[in-house]
Amino acid sequence: MILPAVRDPRFVTVRRGGTLTDPDHHLLALWAAACAEHVLDLFESVRPGDDRPRRAVGHARAWARGEVTMTQARTAGGHAMGAARGLRGAARHAAYAAGQAGVVAHVAAHELGAAAYAIKAARAAAPEGAGEAEGRRECRWQRDQLPEAIRELVLDDQRLRNDICWSVFDC
Repeated sequence: MILPAVRDPRFVTVRRGGTLTDPDHHLLALWAAACAEHVLDLFESVRPGDDRPRRAVGHARAWARGEVTMTQARTAGGHAMGAARGLRGAARHAAYAAGQAGVVAHVAAHELGAAAYAIKAARAAAPEGAGEAEGRRECRWQRDQLPEAIRELVLDDQRLRNDICWSVFDC
């Protein structure tokens, strides 16, 4: 489980009674897409003919540009998570990261799902004994990608949800 029991109003759009603006929602989707894409090769090296995770990342970006609907991005995210079925380790986590990026258009708080699964993918792909270090490296890379406008929001979200996100944000 990566979502809190009680929704944080900072991740609920203004239209739905929260405080999240559309520009910041778009930035969250773009950051989640970057996190997922950074480990996407770990899936594609195992399933080179399956483009569902890459399509989900593309749909997250297209949604942020206003080129596809929320439903299209969410559906692509679901298909990417379906691509994880039957897989284990890094490839599975990378597919889930892409799926989580796709569904940020629907629920902004999935941004941490994309990041957390990408870190899990990096850990799983690391040589024996290097997983924790690779996870921390991936976490720091992700933080370097954060746009200034959402940086404090995401870092606070990581602090608040680290426990339910497998403690991957201790970097």
